[in-house]
Amino acid sequence: MNRKNGLITVMFLRISLLLPAAGPFAWAQVYPAKEVRVVVPYSPGGGSDVTSRILAQRMSESVGRQFIIDNRAGANGIIGTEIVARAPADGYTLLFVSSPHAVNPSMYRKLPFDTLKDFAPISEVAIASSIFVVHPSLPARTVREFIVLAKSRPGQIDYASGGSGGSPHLATELFKKMAGIDLNHVPYRGAGPALTDVVAGQVQVMFANSAPALPQIRGGRLRALGISSLKRSAVAPEIPTIAESGVPGYEAVTVFGLIAPANTPRSIIEFLNAEVHKAMRAREVGDSMKSLGEDVMLTTPEGFGKVVESDVKRWGELVRALNLRIE
Repeated sequence: MNRKNGLITVMFLRISLLLPAAGPFAWAQVYPAKEVRVVVPYSPGGGSDVTSRILAQRMSESVGRQFIIDNRAGANGIIGTEIVARAPADGYTLLFVSSPHAVNPSMYRKLPFDTLKDFAPISEVAIASSIFVVHPSLPARTVREFIVLAKSRPGQIDYASGGSGGSPHLATELFKKMAGIDLNHVPYRGAGPALTDVVAGQVQVMFANSAPALPQIRGGRLRALGISSLKRSAVAPEIPTIAESGVPGYEAVTVFGLIAPANTPRSIIEFLNAEVHKAMRAREVGDSMKSLGEDVMLTTPEGFGKVVESDVKRWGELVRALNLRIE
């Protein structure tokens, strides 16, 4: 081998040794190179859909690639979630989740995916608190007064929900458990009809979504006793939390977040986390969240993973205690 050929060989070896380290870095720098699909496992028009579209629009503007919402409703979110679980872990198929994602493992005896192992958390995005409302005819003006009243009338006060296993139902059952009271469940086919009957006085109590409940509260047609988040909400800061009003530690919120298939490269997860935070911190996005009755809530990927794990455990214990499992 002459000197010239030897130098070429050495240079080739050095470049080859550098490529494995530079390859993923260089690949991550060009992500995303095409549009990104964000699967929303629910129908258009709901809280998950509207919130995801606000986020996707801001991220599209920031990144310069389209984040496209793909609604894949069915089976309480399971159909859309399975699509993402089976998708390539390349950052081009993501899942926008809400609280049923953490409830389903205990609600359904068998899922076609593992809620914790088959996904990589990116970031929490927002939370939606519920407001504990009563009809004005009920003689209780605070959470403490309501608990005293309920204990004097065990099983005689009715509460409404949008259906068994939904967020309002679980929120009320958690409240019952922590407050040591007994209320009678009246399930409806949807939160809208349930709230309508509470306003009409047909049912006395409900954990209602903030957006539709606040006009009724401010119009004097409902009385707000407390809000379900641990901290007072920017949506209605005048309403005390249930935790500070007699039931320490009480929290029941709908959590919205973004996740990816397991094994998605860490560089892509971190890139998406930063873009989610950038998008959600925009002032106009915060205003939109308030109009939806939501508060922006941002985390690290690890932080959101802990939120999901905690909710799977907490809601699982309650679902099993209520025997709500679906075959």
